[in-house]
Amino acid sequence: MAVASGRVQLVTLRQRSLTVARWRVLWIALGFAFVALMALLRLGYLGMSDSASRATSLEEALLPPRGEIVDRNGIPMARAFPAYALWFNPKALGEDGDPLVRDPAEVAAKLKAIFPDMDESRVAKQLASGQQGYLRRRVLPEDANRVQEIGELALEMPMENDRHYPQGSMAAHVLGYVAADGKGRVGMEQVLDTQLNDPVTRGTPAALSIDVRVQGALEDELRRGMKLVDAQGGAGIVLDVDTGEVLALASLPEFDPNKIDERGQSLMFNRVTNQVYELGSTFKPLSVAAAIDAGVVRDFSRRYDATPVKVGRFAIKDLHSKGNTLNVVETLVYSSNTVTARIADDLGPERMRRYMIDMGLNERPYIELPAKGFPIWPGDNWPRLRNMTVSYGHGIAVTPLHLASAYAAMVNGGIWRPATLHKVEPGAAPKGRRVFKASTSSRMRQLLRAITVFGTGKNADAHGYRVGGKTGSAEKPGGSAGYRRTALVSTFAAAFPMDRPRYVVIAMLDEPRGTVASSYQRTAGWTAAPIVGRLVPRIGPLIGVRPDETRDVDISDIRPLIPGKTS
Repeated sequence: MAVASGRVQLVTLRQRSLTVARWRVLWIALGFAFVALMALLRLGYLGMSDSASRATSLEEALLPPRGEIVDRNGIPMARAFPAYALWFNPKALGEDGDPLVRDPAEVAAKLKAIFPDMDESRVAKQLASGQQGYLRRRVLPEDANRVQEIGELALEMPMENDRHYPQGSMAAHVLGYVAADGKGRVGMEQVLDTQLNDPVTRGTPAALSIDVRVQGALEDELRRGMKLVDAQGGAGIVLDVDTGEVLALASLPEFDPNKIDERGQSLMFNRVTNQVYELGSTFKPLSVAAAIDAGVVRDFSRRYDATPVKVGRFAIKDLHSKGNTLNVVETLVYSSNTVTARIADDLGPERMRRYMIDMGLNERPYIELPAKGFPIWPGDNWPRLRNMTVSYGHGIAVTPLHLASAYAAMVNGGIWRPATLHKVEPGAAPKGRRVFKASTSSRMRQLLRAITVFGTGKNADAHGYRVGGKTGSAEKPGGSAGYRRTALVSTFAAAFPMDRPRYVVIAMLDEPRGTVASSYQRTAGWTAAPIVGRLVPRIGPLIGVRPDETRDVDISDIRPLIPGKTS
């Protein structure tokens, strides 16, 4: 009976085990069936839903982490790519104990051998202090391998999205840079930050108005001009007179957006859009244009008193007297302060002020860049003396961009348009506002051409390009007398070709010195004008202006008004 009872218990135990096994298999099968059902439901949902979601997800995966910036011809100026960084993590070996196996100075020396430009002492101090942080951004893969060979776990090589500027420092003040937080700073990187990060728009490169060929030539000639006369800085711009597009904008010395350090931070100030200057005699054509437009100047042959102008205890004089009387043409060709002041006096401060306002000289310059300087504006009520001094560029301080936009309005038929760094499609130029009559603009083209052919702008007269423009040499404010006689701002404002103006070119040098290259002269005719004279033949063929000796603006009716220039 005992044996039978044992057999019954064994059979019962076996049946229970089989039952448990069957339930387990069933539950597993049900689990697989549930997963399969969910997968089928998901597939069905995706198949029945809008296919755009799948396309968007794929597109999102293929988009660059930050949109590209290109010039007007599609040449990359800023792009994102994955890169290694060198990060010091003092907790890599645990919370306690030394973060490094070797001495910090030894590790810093090994890193210096890999990166010759690295500040070894600074890195050694950071390693010794145990302060986490970047030791270097943008590390090449082969250099990352060499860092790993050092054998320090605290030297980590995270992969990050980096911003690269293929043109180096070119157009740095236009582009700006991307900071460690991924946000754009200073230039168009800041202006376009939302667009460059938005998945909807970052797949399409942002096209600027800049032409890298023109930009490179401008920076090259401006840098050369600075070196020849030992100037502290320089600024330049090339502007399309019909659309307001900026083809080139340079502020020197420049910074490198690929490597932002303390020196780079100190060079980010933009002289073209953010620094205001008294631009001197470059204002004289604007004042004469206002007088012509208002009907104050009708007869170019009229002789004006060119002797010193006395207003109260002040006297306005010419640097070099050209006689006791001058006509309007001679006034600009010889750059007379006294006659320009008398013409402005005839025009009156209210009308002069209105023309200056219409040219935007009372407001920050119109452009997308965030850094824009506010002019030193004389206010609402101009006394007689202030009106006179403003007429030849003193007592008012503006940026070189202000001057470029004003000259564009003066030569393009009289329409002022805001400057822009966005590429403007054909036919999409802003309407602008009329400042001068078309007849006034036509006359000013003649006068500006005469200045370059016969006057202070001769060194800018590039053969075949019909350049017209005006020099300006203004003492910088400061010193006991109000101005520093030893410090000049030398500017040449030009347009070409004058028979059908297409581009304005501004070249400015900050505190040039008299050197052998400038025949020991500091004024704009010897320092800034030659920059334009060399630049125009370089950029003309690139932007559709070819030299033509058979064409020019007709100045036959004003040529007899310049003594000795009748042929």
